[in-house]
Amino acid sequence: MDKRKIVVTSALPYANGDIHIGHLVEYLQTDFWVRFQKMRGHDCTYVCADDTHGTPIMIRARKEGRAPEDLIAEMHARHSRDFAGFQIAFDNYYTTNSPENRAFCEDIYGKLDKGGALLREKVAQLWCPQCGMFLPDRFVKGTCPHCGKEEQYGDSCEHCSATYSPADLKDAHCATCGCRALETRETEHILFDLAKFKEFLRAWLPDHTQADVANKLQEWFGEDQTLLPWDISRDAPYFGFEIPGYPGKYFYVWLDAPVGYLASLKNWCGKNGRTFEETWGDPAAERYHFIGKDIVRFHCLFWPAMLHAAGYQGPTKVFVHGFLTVNGEKMSKSRGTFVSARTYLDHLDPAFLRYYYACKINNTTDDIDLNLDDFAQRVNADLVGKITNLASRGAQMLGKKLDGRLGALDDEGRELLEASRARAAAIADLYAPAVRARMQGMLAMIFGVGSGVGPIIGGFITENIDWRWCFYINVPIAIVAFIFTIRKFPSPVVLSKPVIDYKGITTLILFLTSLIVLFECGGNEFDWVSIQTAGLVTAMIVMGTLFVMIE
Repeated sequence: MDKRKIVVTSALPYANGDIHIGHLVEYLQTDFWVRFQKMRGHDCTYVCADDTHGTPIMIRARKEGRAPEDLIAEMHARHSRDFAGFQIAFDNYYTTNSPENRAFCEDIYGKLDKGGALLREKVAQLWCPQCGMFLPDRFVKGTCPHCGKEEQYGDSCEHCSATYSPADLKDAHCATCGCRALETRETEHILFDLAKFKEFLRAWLPDHTQADVANKLQEWFGEDQTLLPWDISRDAPYFGFEIPGYPGKYFYVWLDAPVGYLASLKNWCGKNGRTFEETWGDPAAERYHFIGKDIVRFHCLFWPAMLHAAGYQGPTKVFVHGFLTVNGEKMSKSRGTFVSARTYLDHLDPAFLRYYYACKINNTTDDIDLNLDDFAQRVNADLVGKITNLASRGAQMLGKKLDGRLGALDDEGRELLEASRARAAAIADLYAPAVRARMQGMLAMIFGVGSGVGPIIGGFITENIDWRWCFYINVPIAIVAFIFTIRKFPSPVVLSKPVIDYKGITTLILFLTSLIVLFECGGNEFDWVSIQTAGLVTAMIVMGTLFVMIE
């Protein structure tokens, strides 16, 4: 197997709020994929960062009376703590407010400008007199000019997917203060000429993302469709990097956010004796993005076109996933289904959610549902009943029957070991880029009834361990209790008394439980659950018998 050089990223969480269980759909599946590649011996580096710039950060910091830098430092610590709590193993978790990111933004901007990929145009932009600022697209809301859906953002409609200018919205108002007396003012902006890269993107898409994503985006490439220029500048006041040569103009957050992937990787390289050129810059390296379906157009249109125009290597594949629903509905604070990562960690083991998401992840953009009843059932049946059970049985038998020492495998044992190892290639195929994170098939291969590795090993243990200790200990006690309870079995008259006959009821329970022990220990096959049941019931018989005997 050739050793591959792989760079992996997850979308950068915005530094204006905490991580919640919906975010974790992405970070956990990326973590699974990266861990597997490292286990296979590949040179795989997983980088991410906080997305720290933009108007929302500036406004929140202003309301809280502190500098934006203080706010993003606090959020970076909170995000890092929550990710660590879920055992997400980034190789580097950085920030977009960094010298590396500024340098990359300025370099890419300079190359785009030199290559004729930028436009400078006077644009009419909405101005809020109450806030005293030009309003970014997402800070304008109104009625979609295409479908009439109310309360849509100023750049695109979440209902019909149409794109437009904020000025095209009907009943436009400031999303921050609610002001409806917005003014239209003219200002010069810098735009990326996306239309120049229409043919490049048309050819690039089918091989670099899932088929359903590529097919949807191909709708933008019809003969009657025009790719509009992308505005990459914002006016002051703004928290971000100022554009060289343009005082009062800043790089739009969606330009410097994906550039943050490069910055985080370069920062990691500097700390590990590597270079950016030998990692991302190596044509033989593989570069994978894991993102949600809400940011597809940034990662599958603007980002690859921008990298191509600036002479940088582009992504090998963009893996797109759906949203998280809870009990079939969107997460809701009012229904108590909007759960932060910290709240979850304060109450449950992170391994439970890691496993559940692994069971649900697929290779489509379909939403993933966290059904709480199914969640509990899978944890109990799979994590406890299968995985923990297998480990517990092995450990118990090793201690009780082999004095804690491993023995030598016989021919049957070696055959089982080789059969398990033979599944490695098939499991690896399920992690291949073309079928990313098809973990349901992988888990079935390991734990599936009858054919899974786990049940096969469990069967081997069952057939080769001496179970006589269970029989010798439990059966005599059960027989004595059975005979005793036959003699003391309560009559119908006793059971019908209005006063509860505790002694009679206890005797009846003893009769039934002794039968359970005889059944569990007298069958042809045993498992660890049977032994646990037998031991527990035997203890109940002993205590109950003593209670009944006391006059």
